[in-house]
Amino acid sequence: MKPGAQRKLPAVILISGRGSNLRAIIEAARGGLPIEIRAVISNRPDAPGLAHARDSGLPTEVLSHTQFSDRTAYDQALQKLIDGYAPELVLLAGFMRVLTPRFVAHYRGRMLNIHPSLLPAFPGLHTAQRALEAGTREHGASVHFVTEQVDGGPVVLQAKVPVMPGDTPETLNARVLEQEHRIYPQAIRWFAEGRLKLVVNKDGTYATLDGQRLKP
Repeated sequence: MKPGAQRKLPAVILISGRGSNLRAIIEAARGGLPIEIRAVISNRPDAPGLAHARDSGLPTEVLSHTQFSDRTAYDQALQKLIDGYAPELVLLAGFMRVLTPRFVAHYRGRMLNIHPSLLPAFPGLHTAQRALEAGTREHGASVHFVTEQVDGGPVVLQAKVPVMPGDTPETLNARVLEQEHRIYPQAIRWFAEGRLKLVVNKDGTYATLDGQRLKP
């Protein structure tokens, strides 16, 4: 590393689909986001995001969940594959797998996820459809630390979008996705700069930014 140059944090990105957030992270890394993407891993061999990763000169791996007898066996193999790249940060970017507690514990405090809702509202799938059915006026996206509870880890950063008259799940999702691409690289930057941390103590689990506890 050149004198005065900022260290780049080694990271691995997990995807299952088109990889739009992967694209945003790659673009941000080219623009100075201080991470080194060591590998992009997918559980689906046909994930379109893999092609973009390869075109960007990044190592890619496929570990299909269909080749394993159960979730535990898959997560053990995935952990071994990830650790071979020695990342200090694991990023879920549309990785459509529920992770086992042991896997999550292994990466506690160094695994982030982006979710298309204003958590704790609408964890899980089909968030835009559910938001429209609930009649909410605002929807959005959340970056959070990954914990054993699905989409239940401490929230790091959120972005809100209005729900417009005549919105469909597709139009609402598109507006949310724009915000995902903005806030995920920002949260990653905070982590890479050592400003963002997960605290686990007798008072529970929460995130801090520059030593200050972030509000849930």
